[in-house]
Amino acid sequence: MNTPYLNNLAISVERQGPTRIAKASFPLRYGRYSEIITSEYEFVFNLNGEIKFIRGLNTSWPHPAEQLKRTVGNDWVYYTVGDSGGKSGIISWLGEYYLPCLPYPSNSIWEINYSSDPRIMNAFGAWGQLYANLCVSTRDGLYTKDKELIDRITENHEGVLHERSRMLNQIIGGDVSVLPPDTRHVDYEIIPLIIADGCLYHCNFCCVKSANKFQPRSRSNILEQIGRLKDFYGRNIENYSGLFLGNHDALAAGEDLISDSASEAFSSFGLERPGGITPFLYLFGSVHSLLESGNGLFERLNQLPFYTYINIGMESTDQPTLVRIGKPLDKSHVCEAFKKMLDINATYKNIEVTANFLIGEGLSNEHYQSLKNLLRDAPVASHGKGTIYLSPLKDSPKKRELLPLFNKIQEQSKMPVYIYLIQRL
Repeated sequence: MNTPYLNNLAISVERQGPTRIAKASFPLRYGRYSEIITSEYEFVFNLNGEIKFIRGLNTSWPHPAEQLKRTVGNDWVYYTVGDSGGKSGIISWLGEYYLPCLPYPSNSIWEINYSSDPRIMNAFGAWGQLYANLCVSTRDGLYTKDKELIDRITENHEGVLHERSRMLNQIIGGDVSVLPPDTRHVDYEIIPLIIADGCLYHCNFCCVKSANKFQPRSRSNILEQIGRLKDFYGRNIENYSGLFLGNHDALAAGEDLISDSASEAFSSFGLERPGGITPFLYLFGSVHSLLESGNGLFERLNQLPFYTYINIGMESTDQPTLVRIGKPLDKSHVCEAFKKMLDINATYKNIEVTANFLIGEGLSNEHYQSLKNLLRDAPVASHGKGTIYLSPLKDSPKKRELLPLFNKIQEQSKMPVYIYLIQRL
């Protein structure tokens, strides 16, 4: 409901937007949310009263489609449209209209330090001022729902938001240092449920995975997480349609643990959505966990009430490159996993396996040529299921200079090819 302007504020309580996140060139609001609009900024809040988005409305704002977003991990991310549009712009690199500019080191092929732009940083000052004004304002003349919204907002001060991010890590037993690239389809908005820790490999190039030995979680631990996560997300859980079974190789956790965990989470979190909208399930997997997974697992995944994305780190089909990056694989294993990925995608309607390969300075011509050949000769319909993500090596200088190479690989591929933006929860 809308109220008249009070002290130059327009307050809207629990507006209803589309329930499914779609790809759009202008920021749309999804699910249920509330907003407060001033003469210069739009502030958006989730159903728990936590600040979620800030967008500038005046002419000094960098671009009317750009905005700041606060994640559940309490990071502020700036979404930019870049400096070029169309086929040569960000959408051709990421498959999305926006590049999330992260406040921590990542592997983005184009980096923007938004903290150096006073136009963006002024938005934080405006949010602080609005929060202070809400704290001291009288509630006289406000509708009951407006008063309740302001109470929820003022309860969620900076210290509370920081503590909630710490609490989330405590619930799931650690942090989520990297999300599957396919979570871009829900704008990285997922509920994390950790069903295994550690990694089968400990590759030299990797800077985001655990050094611990792979170990599935107990069923009791998973059930405890589900109960506590439901309480943690509260009312706002209805705005989520993505479940991440973590952490770095959940596919190796086995058929029963994966299927049972997903089913229990679907029921407990109430992920059935109106209108027959299918929620998403996301997992990481390794070459070996993919090769060792039998048809029974994929049959069960296909029958779950999710559309499932499984992301596999393949990295290279060039043996010297695999040796150099410290990945304990033979190139024949990678090629076999790639073929199995194509077979799964062709067989199962509700499963899509995607793959990661490396790009970066210092990698050999043989690495790139073998990758081009693999993607050019893949026996698939042009740009069908099975996106290929190219992950820039983190220590590659001038990463944006890799774009011509990326474009050549993309042009020759029968499969969709995008940059893998490493983003944490």
